[in-house]
Amino acid sequence: MSGAVTTLSGPPSLGPLLALGALRSPFKRPRPGVAFPGTGDRLVLPGVRVDLARLAAYERVCGFPTGEDSLPLTYPHVLGFPLAMRIMSGRGFPLPLLGLVHTSIEITRHTALAATGSHELTVRVERLAAHRRGTEALVVTELRDGGAVVWESTSTYLSRHRTEAPPAAREPGPDPLPALPVLDEWRLAADVGRRYGAASGDRNPIHLHPLTARLFGFPRAIAHGMWTVARCLAAHGTPQAVRVRAEFRAPVLLPGTVTFAADGERFELRGTGDPARVHVSGRVDPLTP
Repeated sequence: MSGAVTTLSGPPSLGPLLALGALRSPFKRPRPGVAFPGTGDRLVLPGVRVDLARLAAYERVCGFPTGEDSLPLTYPHVLGFPLAMRIMSGRGFPLPLLGLVHTSIEITRHTALAATGSHELTVRVERLAAHRRGTEALVVTELRDGGAVVWESTSTYLSRHRTEAPPAAREPGPDPLPALPVLDEWRLAADVGRRYGAASGDRNPIHLHPLTARLFGFPRAIAHGMWTVARCLAAHGTPQAVRVRAEFRAPVLLPGTVTFAADGERFELRGTGDPARVHVSGRVDPLTP
């Protein structure tokens, strides 16, 4: 694998990185064909140990069982997020952190992940890709135990800007999938964003309070995208070796009421209107040996 390797002595502090990224955002001008000189460069954090108190808080707010010696499927994203923010808040990263939208994530877990013990994290920007609405950054996170990759994810982050390509002609899409049965209804409290932010370290102001969310165009605080997919997977369940893909399609306002629908492979988080707005959609596929 090409690219420079930077080994860190400790996890970056997420709060200052978010603030730095926000301060640098107005000076970044994304455009078609923009390049990132650091594509492929890796940040490596060895000797990662999980804070069990924070893990328990994360498990409680997301609905996972607590007290087990295994990490929830989505928790390594929390561990790797500060490294991703260090890259994307950097001066050389061409997309502004403010307005960058997490649009999808694909997670592969090859084996169960111990909550105790030591892990190694690696994060890199795999590439920037043109999108019909702007530019996407593909961020890859890997968790290693004993040198072997045991968990990996690819997240896409979209920066919206004008594009040179003409609007694509609308082609007939695939036949719609059967509607998923609704299994539960969840009433989400106003403090879900604050509780998840405390457990994950992601204290983005759009998730914390209506006043700070309004500064960014939202009528109320919105739930973290990674909380919504974690909450769905906690309800759905996953096998030990698994691949999950989720798309974040619309924000979830807090407080609010949503419905969880699933059929064993696919899942959705929807609103309660008619027609119900889909907030998150995804699927769970066991890995075959």
